[in-house]
Amino acid sequence: MKTQNLDRKTFEIEVNGDKLTLEISNIAKQANGAVLATYGETVVLATATMNDKAGNQSFFPLTVDYEERFYAIGKILGSRFVRREGRPSTEATLSARLIDRTIRPLFDERIRNPIQVVITVLAYDKEHNLDLLGLLAVSTALGISDIPWSGPVGAVMPTPNAIFAGIKDKVNMIEYEGEEVSEKQVREYFEDSLKEINRLVVFQEKIIKEVGKEKQKIEFLEPDQEIKKVINQLVSEKIKDAFVNRETDKLYNELEKYLGEKGLGEENEIKNAANHLLENEIKNYVLRKTIDEKSRVDGRAINEVRPLYAEVGLFKRVHGSGFFARGDTQILAVTTTAPPGSEQLVDTIRTSENKRFLLHYNFPAFSTGEAGRAKSTGRREIGHGALARKAIRSGIPSKEKFPYAIRVVAEALSSNGSTSMATICATSLSLMDAGVPIKSHVAGIAMGLMYDEKTGDYEILTDIQGPEDHYGGMDLKVAGTRNGINAIQMDVKITGLTPKMFEEALLQAKKALMEILEVMEKTLPEPRSELSPYAPSIFIYDIQPEKIGMLIGPGGKTINNITDTVGNDTAIDIEENGTVYISSPDKASAEKALEMVKEVVKEYKPGEIIEGEVIKVLEFGAIVNLGGGKDGMIHVSELSDKYVEKVADVINVGNRVRAKVIKVENGKIGLSLKGVEQP
Repeated sequence: MKTQNLDRKTFEIEVNGDKLTLEISNIAKQANGAVLATYGETVVLATATMNDKAGNQSFFPLTVDYEERFYAIGKILGSRFVRREGRPSTEATLSARLIDRTIRPLFDERIRNPIQVVITVLAYDKEHNLDLLGLLAVSTALGISDIPWSGPVGAVMPTPNAIFAGIKDKVNMIEYEGEEVSEKQVREYFEDSLKEINRLVVFQEKIIKEVGKEKQKIEFLEPDQEIKKVINQLVSEKIKDAFVNRETDKLYNELEKYLGEKGLGEENEIKNAANHLLENEIKNYVLRKTIDEKSRVDGRAINEVRPLYAEVGLFKRVHGSGFFARGDTQILAVTTTAPPGSEQLVDTIRTSENKRFLLHYNFPAFSTGEAGRAKSTGRREIGHGALARKAIRSGIPSKEKFPYAIRVVAEALSSNGSTSMATICATSLSLMDAGVPIKSHVAGIAMGLMYDEKTGDYEILTDIQGPEDHYGGMDLKVAGTRNGINAIQMDVKITGLTPKMFEEALLQAKKALMEILEVMEKTLPEPRSELSPYAPSIFIYDIQPEKIGMLIGPGGKTINNITDTVGNDTAIDIEENGTVYISSPDKASAEKALEMVKEVVKEYKPGEIIEGEVIKVLEFGAIVNLGGGKDGMIHVSELSDKYVEKVADVINVGNRVRAKVIKVENGKIGLSLKGVEQP
């Protein structure tokens, strides 16, 4: 019998005090490159595959898929009827985006061969970061493969909520969340990260040198002189008017028409090559205008923010609303406050928690002036919503101070650059309009970069819009308050940023944030003192944890009786520590339910005077309803100071009496009418 040999080769390095191992073997041998990475007891498999033939796309076809398996944590998750993995979780989608944003700038964008990177989580110990491990595994898999790529990259976590990644001496991707952190501190994170990035890059270079394959050489078609002449004419004669009139697409249409007339329109490779050449000419025009003329295609100064507008309270019926516009970008954010029971249960391989603050972002086709089919939430929408939530959530009050679940929905009504940053502004306004006591306004701004790779000259742009994002070298999103930075997200189209470039961008962003915050503060300086009349009323009442069962009752009988009796969508939520939340759209109903809860868990003490209705008369006494499912017994001897022959001679069913508690034993309550004045 013949046997196989996986031919394992392992490479180890220490990361944050723990051993990280990269294994290259015959596992997933048909992929162009594959790496099994282990960090603690967390294990991921990263594969990189490229098709042999180019596709018909007019863009670089890179796909990054992040696959989480429930077996990685030894659980069978899902609903009762679906026990296999379905759509990627939000965390998996964000991880895929993070890796995509890091590796994409290091490919030649002229490649048309479909490339797929797959990260499969095989085991997760809930201690070692999956994003860090996945990114290093992908970088090595691409590095040892024969796929043309300009890596490797390193990644580091300067804080538990941040990842900085890049090539040697440059950072090309940042995902950061903090709470009013200074620009100086973030700059230090940047510089310190570079040291670790360089160490990890050198580590991978040694692996690539030892086991890496020779890179494929992809030949790219070069348009002939006639096509180059047409493109040069289009750019030199029409580019300025195209930007002024926002009609750059017409240049591509004219080029396609020319290619069609020459009989080249059906040859996709020629068309792609010509479009790429035109793209570079337009990019060079934008670059030269910015660097040489210190001007922008829309006429603004380098550090100028587009015209701003803010408004709140747009709709009476909703709990809170905010509208924010910056140039042609418009976002409407609507806030809904709800009882704690409306929190979202998140159960994935990474976390099991109740999300109290939700932020959902929608990007319909009409926001870009297009007609399109309504579709399910995509990666872009998930990513933008997550970034805005990071920027806002540190200012959300605790559940103890504000016992509501909070959901904000941001609608992109018009888009021309950085709707995610406008979402932060609109959300902040909407939350304050709803009366959510956030600490202060949070604003966001997108910074760009025009970089001359030949000379190293560059200009940092404030508040980039569509063309500057598309043709520029950086999209740096910075969000924060007057006191500091809450969130940063950076993508680049160049190899990366130096510390000097990053610091300049942060300082320029701060100036813009102050301008935006001033407009927001004038619109609504602080949270409204009262909630919307349509928001639910919530009361908090603490009980001893051992009384939770008493309040719920057998099979939920007691608690259901309260909500059914009160009605009006009244809800009661109980936490394990004994905190009870009583909520209702009708304040009076919530108050009534609160009193009923108090009655259920009330502890009676000897000497206490109670009042209740007689519900049963017996030969030896009477039963009094104390409320909350409890009753007390008045023995015939406690009905009067005088001799009582028949209980009915003193009280009857339906009588309301006042009585003194004389004993409490094993849940039984003894009452007396002696010496107690009756109502």
